Amino acid sequence: MNLNERIQIDPAICHGKPVIRDTRVPVSIILGSLAGGMSMAAIEEEYGVTTADIQAALIFANDLIAQESFHPLPRVA
Repeated sequence: MNLNERIQIDPAICHGKPVIRDTRVPVSIILGSLAGGMSMAAIEEEYGVTTADIQAALIFANDLIAQESFHPLPRVA
C-alpha cells in the first residue's frame, strides 16, 4: 500500500498532524477509536473513512514506531 495515497501531512491542515488524505481526520483519532473499542465499521460511519484508510493509519503508526528507539519509563513509587 502506498501510504502517500491515504495519509497526508500538511502544515496547513490540522497543524501538520498526519490525517487521512482529503479529510481533516487525524490518524490519532482513528487509532484512538480502535483502542477505545470502536469497530472498523463504526469508525467508517463516524468519520467518513474507508477500511483502506483505517488500515493505512495502522501501517503508518506501525512504521513510525518501528523507526523509533525507546527508553524505559522511570518507575513511580
